[in-house]
Parts: sequence; C-alpha cells; structure tokens
Amino acid sequence: MAGNTRVVVVGGGFAGVMAANRLMQRDDVTVTVVNPRPDFVIRLRLHHVVAGVHGAVVPYRQVLAEDVRLIQDTVTAIDAAQRSVTLLGAGTLGYDYLVYAAGSASAESRVPGAAEFAYPMATLEAAQRLRSILDDQGPATPVTVVGAGPTGIETAAELAERGHRVSLVCGGTLGAYLHPRARRAAARSLTRIGVDVLAGPGTEVTEVTRDAVRLGDGRTLPSTITIWTAGFGVPDLATRSGLRTDALGRLITDETLTSVDDERIVAAGDSVAPSGVPYRMSAYTASCLGAHAADTVLRRIAGTPAEPASVFFGAMCVGLGTQAGIYQLAGRDDTANRMYVGGRFGAKLKALTYRFAVAHLTNEARKPGSHRWLSNNKRRQLVEAESGPARAAAERSA
Repeated sequence: MAGNTRVVVVGGGFAGVMAANRLMQRDDVTVTVVNPRPDFVIRLRLHHVVAGVHGAVVPYRQVLAEDVRLIQDTVTAIDAAQRSVTLLGAGTLGYDYLVYAAGSASAESRVPGAAEFAYPMATLEAAQRLRSILDDQGPATPVTVVGAGPTGIETAAELAERGHRVSLVCGGTLGAYLHPRARRAAARSLTRIGVDVLAGPGTEVTEVTRDAVRLGDGRTLPSTITIWTAGFGVPDLATRSGLRTDALGRLITDETLTSVDDERIVAAGDSVAPSGVPYRMSAYTASCLGAHAADTVLRRIAGTPAEPASVFFGAMCVGLGTQAGIYQLAGRDDTANRMYVGGRFGAKLKALTYRFAVAHLTNEARKPGSHRWLSNNKRRQLVEAESGPARAAAERSA
C-alpha cells in the first residue's frame, strides 16, 4: 500500500493498547485508539476497587506509545464498505485497517430481581459505585457474591479479609476451571478468612430481592448487598454493524484474527471468536492476541501472507486475599492438571500478574515488536474438536 496507512483501534484495553503499540514498528503507519475513558483500566484489579485497596487505573501515556493518537469517544457503528467508524461525540473517522478490540462486560441477567437489586462490577464505574455503597453500609452488612469464577472468588476474599460478612454463591462448582485438588485448597483458604462458600447442586440463584437471595434448593440468604459476577457479554457493535458474530456477539474471524467478512478488519481480545472458538479470557491472552492482530495488519501492509494466531497460556492465577492464592497449571489443551501452587507463594505469584500485565504494555510501547509469547501446537486440534461443520465451513484463509 503506497503512502501512509491509517489504523483505527476500537477499544483501549489490554488487546487494543498492545496492538496499537506494536503497530508503531512502521513509520508510515498512523494509529488512533478510540476509547471512552481517559485512563487505562486494569480490569483484573476491579475487585481491588470494590475492596477499596487500589484504583485500577494508570494514565494512558504510561502504557501507550508516544506517537499513538488517543481519542476519548465511543464508536457507535462500523461502515466496512466506506472504511469508516462513526463516533458518539461527532463525525466519522476513516481507516485503512481496523483493529476491533471492543472488550467485554457482564451480561444482563435473566434471574428475577437481579437487574433491580444486584450490583455488577465488570466496569470501572460499576466497581466504583459498589465501593461507595459498601462504604455507606459498613462491614457488618451481609454481602452475597454471586458467581464463583476468578472475579467472584477474588472479590469475596478481599471483602472478607476486610471484615465483611460474605457469602459466595457458586451456582454449582467453585472455580470451575480449577483442578479438584486446587479447588479444595481454594475452598479451605476462603473458609479460613470467613467466606461462607455455597457450592454444589441447588446453589443456583433463582431470585434476588432488596435484602435477600433465594437459591434453587429453597434456601434464602440475607443479603443487603448482592454483587453479581456471573455471566459474560460483549458490546453489540459488530452485530449492529452487520459483521458476522457468534451467539454472544463476538466477531467471528479466521485463525489470523481477520474478520470473515472483511480482510481490512482484524480483531483481538475478549470480543473475538477465531473460527468460532474463542480463547480463554485473561489479560495476558488479550495482550498476545492484540500483538498478533497487529502482526496480521503489518503483514498485509507489507504484502506478505498473514499467519494463524497461536497463544499458549498454561496457567490461571486466582487471588484468595492478601495471604493466599492459587496458581493453577494447565496443558496445551487448556485443561487444568494436578499441579498448582497455593498458599503464600500463590499470593506472591498473583501479585506478579498485576505487575507484569501492565509491564507487557509499557515494554511494547518503548520497543514496538518486542513482546514474545509461547505458541500452542494444539490450537488446530482444539478448533477441530470444538467447531462444528458450519463453523468449519465459515473459515477461510487469510
């Protein structure tokens, strides 16, 4: 492509920032990131916002390369035919390539009363609001955390350590990704700091009221503050823009992270489903996918074939307060194995994840193209095993 190449990045999370920084390897590329907030949100620390121990934000200039342009606005539509995006504030923004990194949020719950009486925490604003409500109520107030994924577990642990009366309603299994050995260790640690863990059959929430949570087995839990961490959703921007998405609204791409509808649109992070088989959510995975999305764009600009993405993230780390954590190891098929690190050393490893998650971005900002990651030689087998004939037929080469 002759002349200057314009790249617009939709979303300024881990995937979007990493992609923007990596694109700065070429002097003839201009990069614009569109994001609704003025600061970078460290999403994996939102439970710390709720607990009142960390703000979970850093200035964008700390993580974004100097020559990347940042526009504080929201993209409301993508016009693939015209290669432009419409901004909520005003006007449109043209592009030669688009990196779709719109991120994720909590899904609207269909449980009766959840929308009215439960508090989400998947965004910075929601977490800040919840912190204010907790401050007003005081630590003796009964708190129920619904959802036993990493966010629910970490939120329950942080609040319990700070004196709150916390029930963790699992809706089935505590830490479903964890190996049973690690799960038992996590349950012991949570119980030790005062979390009432409700797991197993009948622990699904059937109704939320102003002051209680009702479970499938008929139990009613007093709950002045109900925190909702269950469910997953993505912005409907891709769907509204006429691009093909999966049932949850994630943009469907081939394995190079290129939209199956338009080779000028490349995606990364939580809002992408390569071959209809999304990667497991994590800040690290989002960063690696963001880097690969940038590599795909750079290869297209250079006129060389794009390569399939391949990311191996063989661990999940879950914090259990300040004194314990679980560092769960996994195989290349992304299945947890018997090996894990727990206790205080697990907590130290968890603390390192906060540090390195941001450091990966700052390092790439200083030296574009420097980020490296392990590849997964089983990705093809995973796609073949999980994608049906219809999804396989929708795949195309770059």
